[in-house]
Amino acid sequence: MPRPEAVLFDFDGVLLDSEPVHFICWSEVLTPFGVKLDWATYAAECIGVADRVMMDIFARAADPPADAEKLWAQYPRKQECFRKRMAEAPPFADGLADLMRSLAGDYRLAVVSSSARGEVEPMLVRAGIYELLGTVVCGEDVARHKPAPEPYLLAAARLGVTSALVVEDSEAGMASGRAAGFEVLRIPNPAETASLVRSRLARW
Repeated sequence: MPRPEAVLFDFDGVLLDSEPVHFICWSEVLTPFGVKLDWATYAAECIGVADRVMMDIFARAADPPADAEKLWAQYPRKQECFRKRMAEAPPFADGLADLMRSLAGDYRLAVVSSSARGEVEPMLVRAGIYELLGTVVCGEDVARHKPAPEPYLLAAARLGVTSALVVEDSEAGMASGRAAGFEVLRIPNPAETASLVRSRLARW
């Protein structure tokens, strides 16, 4: 692969350990509708998947099965829960801002998330890295979400690049990056993002 012109970061599970917060908020909001979530199922089926798509998963998991549209109507409540919890203690990994500043001079940077813009951009601003990004692609920006390549192709088009390193934690996200034709780096834990990205980029 050629030296990447850009580094494209997923958000949840890569820049911060927010997936447990999403899980807690969905559980709180949907339990009254008979949706009983467990972390193992959520981690296996929902991480990296667009929120709207998750409604079908949740609807099937409900007892009795629920109407996906009624569950989707609770999305604003889930967003508010997420914003409040993240404002209390945003779980960004140590060294994230330093990593982004060190990369900004040599690479175009972007965040590519399946989450809503209202859940992503305020956290990027709070972390002090929003101004370092060339673009932010969120769930509402694309018609076909991860694992389709559209999110990463859109980010590359906005940045004007043809080669990139995609930094992801989920199977859906990694499939999306590969389908877009980019090299993919898997992140097992946000605490390892900075060291793993630096190590991979040192190969070029």
